[in-house]
Amino acid sequence: MTRAKLDITRDLCPMTFVKTKLELEELAPGDLLEVTLREGEPLLNVARSVEEDGHAVLEKTRVADGIWMLLIHRNR
Repeated sequence: MTRAKLDITRDLCPMTFVKTKLELEELAPGDLLEVTLREGEPLLNVARSVEEDGHAVLEKTRVADGIWMLLIHRNR
């Protein structure tokens, strides 16, 4: 199992989800993607969109002021 990392703290919606989706497509089913992003719209939209795409958000952790980490499991 691979655990990849993606930092999108400097990106704005909708690029946050676009970059996350592209990174997920590079991974095999069962792999994990750790995404670092800003709170607010990026956090809400990326979490919702990856779940709508059929993946699972395993963790949502605040790592700094205004910065969060999502741990995403690629399901398909």
